[in-house]
Amino acid sequence: MSTTFLLICAMSLDAALGEPDWLWSRVRHPAVMIGNVIGWLDKRLNHGAQRRLKGLAVVLVLVIGSLTLGRVLSLLGPVIEIIICAILLAQKSLVAHVRDVGDGLRTSLTEGRTKVAMIVSRDTRDMTEAQVARSAIESAAENLSDGVIAPAFWFLIAGVPGLLVYKAINTADSMIGYRTEKYRDFGWAAARLDDFLNLIPARLTCVMIVALSGQWARWSEMVADARRHVSPNAGWPEAAMARALNVALAGPRSYDGQIRDLAWVNGNAPREIGAPEVFRACDMLWTVWGLALGLLSVWVGVSFII
Repeated sequence: MSTTFLLICAMSLDAALGEPDWLWSRVRHPAVMIGNVIGWLDKRLNHGAQRRLKGLAVVLVLVIGSLTLGRVLSLLGPVIEIIICAILLAQKSLVAHVRDVGDGLRTSLTEGRTKVAMIVSRDTRDMTEAQVARSAIESAAENLSDGVIAPAFWFLIAGVPGLLVYKAINTADSMIGYRTEKYRDFGWAAARLDDFLNLIPARLTCVMIVALSGQWARWSEMVADARRHVSPNAGWPEAAMARALNVALAGPRSYDGQIRDLAWVNGNAPREIGAPEVFRACDMLWTVWGLALGLLSVWVGVSFII
């Protein structure tokens, strides 16, 4: 049974079931277990001298451990591989979280702030409606790449071992890959490897959004926006999503009470947006998912004929 067919089954299973509360309220999610391991290593090693070397050791432990565990799990058969892949994809849950922000904004600005605080790390208490909407759409674009396309890509390339390596490093980057005094050295290796692992998926996500929205004529603008972005990868899907929806994204925002004057993405487009644009972003998430599933299905069909 081909890896491509397994991925199609996993994507379909994730789209149908998502992350059921009845299961994960009783059993720890694999991503939570990975986070627990990283947190334990952080507490034990992130102090004293040679923090960059210690951080590199953490990355090596995560990679070797993920490859080994992934290889063992792969031996259990295709059904287990499909289930593991479905669990570590995040399409349905991503759409649900983003849609919750739109529903919250329809209720009140306070409710919108509460919902968006669940998916972004920036300060949300004083956000305007437009800032809430932009934050949700930016999260949708970035997590479409990080939570759906990238894990699917690495599963396709290297099966369950590749998928587990990606999820471990991506989780490590989200926990220790910050440019703060505490993590600048210790999280350096995790952040750089995460940048590498997302290099192709982020640009692939961008291309799919552009293909679906027909914005090829503005490709040079998207490249320019992506290169100005604080992240080497997140700017690509954000730039494409901004033009697909005809909205401005990014711009100044607050972290820990400090305003960061970040560059606008598609800055000449409307900035005063709200719930309707958030719902349109959700539609685009499903459209990209459908395109990915369709391309994989065509590949399986062609391979079968050949």
